[in-house]
Amino acid sequence: MTRLWLLGFGFFGINTIWPLYNAYVPIFLKSFGLSSFVVGGYMTIDNVLALVLSPYVGALSDQTVTKLGKRKPYILIGAPLAAFFFFLIPTFWTKHNFLAVTFSIIIMNFSMALFRSPLIALMPDTTPSQFRSQANGIINFMGGLGAMLAYLSGRFLYETSPVLPFFVGSVLLLLSNTLVILFVKEPTFKAVKSELSVKETFKKSHAELLENLKEVVLSEEKSLLFMLVSVFIWFTGFNALETFFTSYAKFYLKLPEQIATGMLGVLSLAFMLFAVPAGYIGARIGRKRSIILGLIITAACLFTGTLVASKISGEAIIKPFLVLFIVGGTGWALTNVNSLPMVLDMAPERKLGGYTGLYYFSSMLANIVSPPLTGLIMDLLGYKVLFNFAAIFVVCASLIMILVKRGDAVRRI
Repeated sequence: MTRLWLLGFGFFGINTIWPLYNAYVPIFLKSFGLSSFVVGGYMTIDNVLALVLSPYVGALSDQTVTKLGKRKPYILIGAPLAAFFFFLIPTFWTKHNFLAVTFSIIIMNFSMALFRSPLIALMPDTTPSQFRSQANGIINFMGGLGAMLAYLSGRFLYETSPVLPFFVGSVLLLLSNTLVILFVKEPTFKAVKSELSVKETFKKSHAELLENLKEVVLSEEKSLLFMLVSVFIWFTGFNALETFFTSYAKFYLKLPEQIATGMLGVLSLAFMLFAVPAGYIGARIGRKRSIILGLIITAACLFTGTLVASKISGEAIIKPFLVLFIVGGTGWALTNVNSLPMVLDMAPERKLGGYTGLYYFSSMLANIVSPPLTGLIMDLLGYKVLFNFAAIFVVCASLIMILVKRGDAVRRI
């Protein structure tokens, strides 16, 4: 259990970075006169790189043999690079240097992709099936704590200087991953060095992902396929909100972007506080029921948000939206905490890593599709459609989840 909490610091660090990135980078890019569609394209860079690199880095880390272990070398390389270039994004923006901002965004996202997959791989490696919802709850709690601190403190830091929240986020990323390096002991199983070249390993890792995907699609029992489709759809909806809420608040609700960031912090706070209980609820009433309940709660909050925004704007909308974000955060926790363990419990033991890859393939593909699609819709129909757009996807995901028949915890006597 102590190891899980320490491992959670890695997710804490990552989740101090992404909320600030999603909250402020679209605003930075919009200042260069880009359309929402193009801004959405920029916001897919992290997921395109993750989709291309994660299977390869995961496979490469499986074959890595060092005194530090299999996963830690990637953290040691990726985290410092990501922290440095993350800090450079607003630094170059204040100088209105578009090319330098673009370069920093690309290298920062490349660096994050280098170590995210090895860090994630530590959880299923160390946790038995029946405890994975609880373990994922702990890890998501730490991630939620990082996101909450980023959103809430970022609001005040941004008022002092747009560079300051990025500097603090970079420092926290470095410190949290240093704790993982120093205090998380990797499992003591032997890694086997591959005789394959880098190019061959890259091809093999993606071939295995495609093979696993083909196996899922052609399987007679379609539960995992429905699960992955549902994951794709709900992440498409949630990413729309995560990417464009600050723009929605600034240009439609007439709120300063730092206020919007603070509101997202309340969502992260609710998620964080409910992450661990959500894992236990999933173990108690079933993961599928918990996920569907969470999706229904989230969709209800989104539809209500559209109704409220049509009647109120400016500072008067802050309190109603805070209530919706608190309730929505609990719904998102019920869904998100229980989804990966459900996928893993449909996996053969020998393919835990491969099925983890399928889960993240679905979520990353959604995060590639969502920003430009959302941006295009908002270019055509305006910012007012954001909440309804996200809600429709969440509702569709809940309907598809009804078709899933497997994936609840395997109870061992």
